[in-house]
Amino acid sequence: MKYKIFVDGQEGTTGLKIHERLASRDDLEILKIDPDKRKDINERRKLINQSDIVFLCLPDDAAKESVSLIENSKTRVIDASTAHRTAEGWTYGLPELKKEQRELIAKSNRVAVPGCHATGFILLVAPLVEKGILPSDYPVTCCSVSGYSGGGKKLISKFDDGLMKNPNVPKHYSLKLKHKHLPEMKKITGLKYNPVFTPLIGNYEQGIGLTVPLVTRLLNGKLTAMDIHEILSEHYRDQHFVKVMPYDCDELLDEGYFDIAACNNTNRLEIFVFGNEEQILLMSRFDNLGKGASGAAVQNMNIMLGLDESLGLKC
Repeated sequence: MKYKIFVDGQEGTTGLKIHERLASRDDLEILKIDPDKRKDINERRKLINQSDIVFLCLPDDAAKESVSLIENSKTRVIDASTAHRTAEGWTYGLPELKKEQRELIAKSNRVAVPGCHATGFILLVAPLVEKGILPSDYPVTCCSVSGYSGGGKKLISKFDDGLMKNPNVPKHYSLKLKHKHLPEMKKITGLKYNPVFTPLIGNYEQGIGLTVPLVTRLLNGKLTAMDIHEILSEHYRDQHFVKVMPYDCDELLDEGYFDIAACNNTNRLEIFVFGNEEQILLMSRFDNLGKGASGAAVQNMNIMLGLDESLGLKC
């Protein structure tokens, strides 16, 4: 039996990448909507209700509309939008979050794919809050540099068509500190307050490098950077896609420089810990189109269908 899969929003960046990852699968039947009917609510309703799993790669309001079109208890949803990441009744689709997360995803009919920046942040911070090492009221800051594909088709076109002013200079954005990933970054980690989050877009296509600096005197217990590395290494020891890299290893750098794009075209996320007895720098790098979006969506689908979660994904 082949599982029926429909991508609602198949022309967007994430939708296209999901199709790429599913194209060679012989265990799936991919339902496709006629391009002329992609905004036809009745055609969408028909395909959604024919599906075992529907991916939503849509703006938030359209994603909510798609969910409202479901008329049966069979169709399961994986939403890549922001609409349901902190909503009641939805499972947060980050299998590596905690021991029971995979089981929650496997049993769920409604799974929300994490935001790209949120993925890298949560995997660094959540274990430390859970273990009581990082106080929940710690004044967390986070900086994340992403390729321009994270901005979707409009931003991609702006860079590709030469319409971006001073394109070779990285650009801060979300300067009012109200980035759409903040609610999940706060809720899923267990922090009491939003982190001060400063994202940047660079003139390269894909890849995220995210940093969270910590001051050891504000942590619970006398812990060094090496201690934090050991704690994170143990937490993610058996994970397939999330790897904690060797501590403070110069061989992993390019003459002292950090290669943001090293995980591109994979579903891999790498965690690094640098620092000393007084200050710690936590870093994650991954593909914003992979573990940050479509790869994560496919990983969740595999889990929900009871398949090997790495099926069709590159580590």
